[in-house]
Amino acid sequence: MFRKSSIILLLSAGLFSINAQQTIPFRITKHNNIIIKTLVNKKDSLDLMFQIAMKDASISPERQRKADHIVFTKDEISDHNTVEIGKFTQKNVRFSDNQLAGHEADGKIGTTLFEGKAFKIDYDTNEFVIYDQKPDLRGYQPIPILYDQDAFYIAADNVIDGDKQEEAYFLLQSGYSGGLLYSNDFAAEKELDKKLKITGEKTLKNSSGKSIITKQGILPFLKIGNSVLKDVSAGFFIGDLKKQTVNYLGADLLRRFNWIFDADRKMAYIKPSKYFSEPYYTIN
Repeated sequence: MFRKSSIILLLSAGLFSINAQQTIPFRITKHNNIIIKTLVNKKDSLDLMFQIAMKDASISPERQRKADHIVFTKDEISDHNTVEIGKFTQKNVRFSDNQLAGHEADGKIGTTLFEGKAFKIDYDTNEFVIYDQKPDLRGYQPIPILYDQDAFYIAADNVIDGDKQEEAYFLLQSGYSGGLLYSNDFAAEKELDKKLKITGEKTLKNSSGKSIITKQGILPFLKIGNSVLKDVSAGFFIGDLKKQTVNYLGADLLRRFNWIFDADRKMAYIKPSKYFSEPYYTIN
């Protein structure tokens, strides 16, 4: 009897260790931003936008809710904060002050929530999953990632003209509501202004009279791993000011997959989500 019970307990413990995980619920705004309801320092209830391109957290000057219990230094930094999300607690979170966030957000929070662990962004169930053990990767395809200065980059093939594929690296940027945003160098080198079908543009000028033109176009095909997306919304800049130094893969494309990132930040695993074939977000 003892031996049988011991075997059952061991099997149960083994199953638990394989599936040991925590979940964090989120909601998605109409602008494709992920919002997490948090309680900071047991006092401040804040809606924070998840920003995959940063590690720490920040508070927006345009926040709708009070953040009186996050104490900042003269350098606008606050260390050793506690963030609670339901039953999940993360300690020693650093906040910066006066950083703009997305729509409906009081601030931002990054991948500090998942430090040292594998995690999943599940757009089908509106939740993050944090794994203590290796996650189940059945049905997912592997994508190598470059992890640099707390940001994730992936390679994707761009079909701009004809059937020629142009590989480029993209920063995963969940704060940008649109699809693709190309760097100034890529846009100029590939002559996107001439080769893409343009759907809209705006001209802006700074106080010195220098202009920047934002253009929205349609990329015929984008290939990420084995997945191909058609007629992808793509933005780029032309003009005197050249500040877009990297390519963005924005929230409208991120939501089209469920993502699993390994603990070493060397591989991502993707699977099409329920949003894969949804119409693309329109940048006004």
